[in-house]
Amino acid sequence: MAAPDPVPARAALFRPLGNAFEDTVGRLLQTIRLGVLAPGDCLPPEREVAARLGVSRDTVREAIKSLSDAGYLVPRRGRYGGTFLAERLPAVTGGDDGVSRAEIDDALRLREILEVGAARMAAAVSLTPAEREVLSARLADVRAADPDDYRRLDSRLHLAIAEAAGSPSLVLLVAENRMRLNALLDRIPLLGRNITHSDDQHDAIVHAVLAGDPDAAAAAMTTHVAGSAALLHGFLG
Repeated sequence: MAAPDPVPARAALFRPLGNAFEDTVGRLLQTIRLGVLAPGDCLPPEREVAARLGVSRDTVREAIKSLSDAGYLVPRRGRYGGTFLAERLPAVTGGDDGVSRAEIDDALRLREILEVGAARMAAAVSLTPAEREVLSARLADVRAADPDDYRRLDSRLHLAIAEAAGSPSLVLLVAENRMRLNALLDRIPLLGRNITHSDDQHDAIVHAVLAGDPDAAAAAMTTHVAGSAALLHGFLG
């Protein structure tokens, strides 16, 4: 068990969490954005962070590597080595106009309502062979996507799930919300580990839909949406 942290804010932020990689990235970014870690400060050891967040050291290591690649953290070797907060943090991409927490929450809550419902409905209906083939093809396309084309093909898969639910009005609402969501996602870096994790979640969603399991489809989509939410809140606030 990790020893009590003498810094209350740091203790509160480094508390156990659920959605492993994305939540770990989001929590580390919270400590940066809230000023709990100052430029040049050293992160607690991986072992300590893992114990406090209730995740594996491998997950912490992957999160730290992703944030190092994105320019937020700097690893240093040697006697006084460790992982340090960069002296100058990367600028948020996508413009200087900023985005409020309320805007992010609104887009994410609407996404959860629409897309979790779409996954549940798609799994509850009897899909034609052609509809099943489309879902499988869209899933394969995302799996094989280049990073530059990932978000477009990701959106196309989610729209295919909404189409499978059999409500044209739902498809229009999901499409509109995806435009808002992609505008937010364009402001944050693509993380390789998150893409791998998302692909696994896509597999779970589509397989549950094809198996006709509404509860499993809804649960998998809920987990998927929560991962995106953790990253958006971590990077953007």
